[in-house]
Amino acid sequence: MDHILRGLAANPALSSALVDRLVAIADDDIAEGLACRTDLSRAQAVALARRVEGSARALAYEGLLTADDVDPALWPDAALALLEQGAGRPEWARLLVADPARERREKLAGCRGLPSDVVDRLAADPDVQVVAELALAAPADVAERLAAHPHALVRAAVAVNEATPPAALAALVTGVGLPPARHCLVCDREETPFVHDPFCPRLDCELPPGASCDGSHESTVQDIQHAAIGNPATPVAAVTEFVGHPSMLLRWALAARRDVPLRVCARLAADPVPGIRADLARNPSLDDALMRESAGDPDPDVRRGLAHHPRIPLDLLTELARNVRIGATLLPRVAAASPAEVAALAESVEPAARMLVAQRRDLPPAILDRLADDPDAKVVKALAPHPGLAEGQLRSMVDRHGVRVLAKVAANPDASPALLEDLARHEPPVHRVFREVARHRRATAPALLLCLPDERARPVAAGHPALPPPVITELLADPDERVAEAAAANPSLPPAVMSELLLDL
Repeated sequence: MDHILRGLAANPALSSALVDRLVAIADDDIAEGLACRTDLSRAQAVALARRVEGSARALAYEGLLTADDVDPALWPDAALALLEQGAGRPEWARLLVADPARERREKLAGCRGLPSDVVDRLAADPDVQVVAELALAAPADVAERLAAHPHALVRAAVAVNEATPPAALAALVTGVGLPPARHCLVCDREETPFVHDPFCPRLDCELPPGASCDGSHESTVQDIQHAAIGNPATPVAAVTEFVGHPSMLLRWALAARRDVPLRVCARLAADPVPGIRADLARNPSLDDALMRESAGDPDPDVRRGLAHHPRIPLDLLTELARNVRIGATLLPRVAAASPAEVAALAESVEPAARMLVAQRRDLPPAILDRLADDPDAKVVKALAPHPGLAEGQLRSMVDRHGVRVLAKVAANPDASPALLEDLARHEPPVHRVFREVARHRRATAPALLLCLPDERARPVAAGHPALPPPVITELLADPDERVAEAAAANPSLPPAVMSELLLDL
């Protein structure tokens, strides 16, 4: 019965009186569904928070509880949610900064716009996790101060913060100008030297796999460097020397930066780690020569990464599309193509080029019509979900290419109810078609009934409002709880059935 009540809690057609009934019997699961309702009144939200205290935070996030409704002494998590959204009161922060629960102080430290006295107290918190959380998003002056914190974990958090002044980030990554850190999580908990077993069997151990400290906090220092290299506010001059660092992770972070000099890119393009070369291949810093060099890389992931480069020449992209599995995605270069380039791709003799441009969903009518008649199934499959295609064009695609394009045609938002029914009846059946039809806004009852026997489409179809009410009612008893819950959430479930389910409790 619990899954039925969860479904009812999310049912948009549930009357206000029945919502009241659910609020009166709510547990954590039911409260989670109720908190997402757009029609929940303020009185119902307050009643739900009183019934299930843990729901107050979610209700506050949804805007259903306001500062006038929340007593931070009773509902501290709701108060934190409002503070996080900038809708709380400064005096709450002064109360919560002294909360004995570290988790609440940690959440408070992640809020923006806190009073300066609260920030100062959080910066001096006895628990380093709280200070580290503050450092992640602290304003520039506080971040600069925390860059010299004696605990390496706090410094690692400062290195992530894009508001940290560039000079402080450079000092963190090089170690020049800062006193050495005195503590890290490893030496806080273990006698050094210590290397944490990556397969540590201790269930209560919170150290990251491979964390180590010999007195120099080496693994956390590397975390600091990794974060600073990945921070776009860190001066690029402070990080380029890591191109030859023995740590793969640091070189990888460098390859992802968008301001890396060409000389550094050239060295990274020869890195022995394929993943580094693949990330570099996407990097806008590459020039035409390096892109063409990467196109000959023996690793397919590198060539696939290059296909996602925003400035790759179209001739090179077409060549890659012939030889690399790119997948059903609109590539950045194709998305930015000019009208003339779009026309050229659509008229290319290479099916791979036509397939790339068919992923766009803003094609001019003439190009749309041209690609709809394409003889290559891969091109048509890419185009089939495009809005604006006529029913005759969609049926022609199915007639010419059959099961290869069926699911994509079913995903077209303009597919007619009659076409969806025909696709669901197609022989041989295509299971993905059932899932697409089951979620389609224009699906009719006959089409949905054809989808119900499919195991993966059944839970989706059970929630479709076009399903006949008697069938929805029957599905409440389905042995698959996902199906029954979806049926309970279906707005076409008869009101009398909703009342019967709740009033008997």
